[in-house]
Amino acid sequence: MLNTVITIIAVLIGLGAGALVGFYWKKIVNRRRLHEAHEDAELLKSEAHESKRAIIIEAKEESLRIRTATESELREQRSEIKDSERRLSKREEQLDRRNHNLEIREKTWHSKEKDLELVRNEVDEVLKKQLELLENLAGISNQEAESLLLEKASEEIQHEVTRRYRDYEERIREEAEDKAKSIIGQAIHRLASDVVSEMTIASVSLPSDDMKGRLIGREGRNIRAIEKATGVDLIIDDTPEQVTLSCFDPVRREIAKMAVSKLVADGRIHPARIEDIVSKSEKEISANIWKSGEDAVFETGVRGLHPEIVKLLGKLKYRYSYGENVLLHSIEVGNLAAMIASELGANVKTAKTGGLLHDLGKALSHEIEGGHAKIGADVAAKYKVSKAICDCIADHHDDEPRSVEGFVVAAADAISAARPGARSDTLEHYIERIEALEDVATGFEGVEKCYAIQAGREIRVLVKPDNVDDLMASELARKIANKIEETLVYPGQIKVTVIRESRSIELAQ
Repeated sequence: MLNTVITIIAVLIGLGAGALVGFYWKKIVNRRRLHEAHEDAELLKSEAHESKRAIIIEAKEESLRIRTATESELREQRSEIKDSERRLSKREEQLDRRNHNLEIREKTWHSKEKDLELVRNEVDEVLKKQLELLENLAGISNQEAESLLLEKASEEIQHEVTRRYRDYEERIREEAEDKAKSIIGQAIHRLASDVVSEMTIASVSLPSDDMKGRLIGREGRNIRAIEKATGVDLIIDDTPEQVTLSCFDPVRREIAKMAVSKLVADGRIHPARIEDIVSKSEKEISANIWKSGEDAVFETGVRGLHPEIVKLLGKLKYRYSYGENVLLHSIEVGNLAAMIASELGANVKTAKTGGLLHDLGKALSHEIEGGHAKIGADVAAKYKVSKAICDCIADHHDDEPRSVEGFVVAAADAISAARPGARSDTLEHYIERIEALEDVATGFEGVEKCYAIQAGREIRVLVKPDNVDDLMASELARKIANKIEETLVYPGQIKVTVIRESRSIELAQ
């Protein structure tokens, strides 16, 4: 128990001593820290004083620099202001001098104007007197002189206009010819159709002359039956082993040709057999007509035509014009018109259809009175063909078609008809056409001689040089061309060349 108390007391004494020692140690440490803090504060204070002194010095230097720069700028500005004032002063002096000079000039001009007015009046008086003197000397008045001058000027202007018109016309013609040749050449090259060589001959070959008697029959009953059934005249003459069929209707003529050929091949010739063979031939020809029309429509690529139009097209297979098959000609014109319209930017469908149907009236020209162009246009309109196409059909022989496509169809028709080998021509008709062409040219004043060359494609006119000058020659060529267009009918075009030649001859002795 006692030991325990002693131990506790000892522990308490130890704790008290430890606490006292710790207190004094902490006090010493705090004093040391305080002393160090005072030293740091003094150091910072000293540094602050140094920084303050440096900042003040720098500020004074900056202030001095700014003040120096400001004073320098002020001096420059004062100098510029003084220079501006001097310049303004000089300008004011110059303006004063200029105003003074202008006033002097104005006074001078007023004085000169008065002098000029006086001189002008004097000149007018002199001119009036001279004009009166000239009128007296010339014997004509001023108005008459003006009329003469105007007439002379008018003649010179007319001469110049004619010359320029000729130059312009030649240039335009050359350009148009080059373009037309290019388009037509391309179209013809792309078409490249065959030459037509068939002729309008309807004849049937016989195996022997004995067959002629059988065709005539007893008392002519067979030939009468054939003519009645076909509507065709059967001509039996002295031509060996051949009979001739004559009829204006080409379809009837073809039916009769087929029927007679079958009768000759069969050998059984009597009225009942003739009627049967003619009936079969009519059906066969009708089928051929329809097929030919469909083939033409298919070849040209035209769609939407009425069946009656197609049938009439097929009939053209048996129609010829100057030895040219009209159906082949129509197909060729349709293709040519499409090519030309494509090059010109026109309506290709209208031109192609108008070209294919342009001779449609020839299938009915033996049944209806009137020209084939009008007949074809009326029939096409009846079967709901568009007005533009009907106009092409009606206008393809007119000088002034109503549309671009009408011109195209007319040109394609002329090209197809005019190409070599397309049509045959008789000698009489050829001579008549050449003479008519030369008569047109010789009817003009100043023409000495004229010659139609190149099968009537060109006419060369020789004029009298004393009566026709160069400008009149150009005008004469145009008048002859217009006269040919008005009075003659011809395929293609005719070139008119006027030649003016003067010769001077002397003999050296």
